Amino acid sequence: MTNQANNGALGTGAGTAESVRPLLLRGLRKAFTDVQAVDGLDLEVERGECFGLLGPNGAGKTTTIEICEGLTTPDSGTVELLGLNWKANAAELRQRIGIQLQETQFSEKLTVEETLRLFRSFFKRGISVDESIKTAQLEEKRKSRVGGLSGGQKQRLAMATALVGDPELLFLDEPTTGLDPQARRHLWDLVDELKQAGRTIILTTHYMDEAERLCDRVAIMDHGKAIALGTPQQLIASVGGEDIVEFAVVGHETGQVVVDAELLTAIPGVQSHRVDAGLHQLAVSEPHLVVPLIFTTLTAKGLHLSEFRTHSATLEDVFVRLTGRNLRDE
Repeated sequence: MTNQANNGALGTGAGTAESVRPLLLRGLRKAFTDVQAVDGLDLEVERGECFGLLGPNGAGKTTTIEICEGLTTPDSGTVELLGLNWKANAAELRQRIGIQLQETQFSEKLTVEETLRLFRSFFKRGISVDESIKTAQLEEKRKSRVGGLSGGQKQRLAMATALVGDPELLFLDEPTTGLDPQARRHLWDLVDELKQAGRTIILTTHYMDEAERLCDRVAIMDHGKAIALGTPQQLIASVGGEDIVEFAVVGHETGQVVVDAELLTAIPGVQSHRVDAGLHQLAVSEPHLVVPLIFTTLTAKGLHLSEFRTHSATLEDVFVRLTGRNLRDE
């Protein structure tokens, strides 16, 4: 068994100079026939962090990840993984990174153990099959055929195959999409363990609570560029208020009405205003003082609330404010 196997499934991988960043992108560009998918992207990922790459469909996120994984060739720019590049060091990089795709097609007639033995054979060194099964919490399914696994178990198997080579850099591409809440939590716990062990993780997700929960830093992409970068807390603070107030209004007899934005932004404590599908969203500070003023202002105009709620600002609020669309919008 290799030293890495002796270190356990959640070891820190092969030794590399601490000064070398796991991922470095400079001036990355990629165009297709009808779109500039990636447009001069610069990113740096530090060793040992979980870095989230977020963006709506068409933002360039998937193309960026495929370039990093060596699946797509960029038109121009610098792409370095662990101080190496795909043109000169492809064979070595394949031994040192792990990839979990959105959906992995396994042979359904193989067992979990047979599948992991196959993937382990691709790597010169790594962890043992037993350790990878334990890491993915698949001990009870060791002898089960892949075709009989649940969606969550298949995702855990995909994670195990990504880890079996004891990678220094791990790509997780929407690892919990389509999973039930319990299966998502299991995957979150596993990612937490990987983070605590010092792994460097690049995570893409369509779940903003997942990004907040798991990522040390996130980059929000739109139109091929990074439009925001920072810790989840920093980006949430950038919304301009500590809390979000959401409401819909109706008139006395006219039903849904348009409310003058200046009327709302003139209320002390209101930092910003937007409307999404008839729902007014205000970023506010000191909601206990602002909310009564909102009620007073609307009542004075003869308007009544049909919906009203408040919540602390989230990454979802940041995303919608920056891009003008929900993360899951087509």
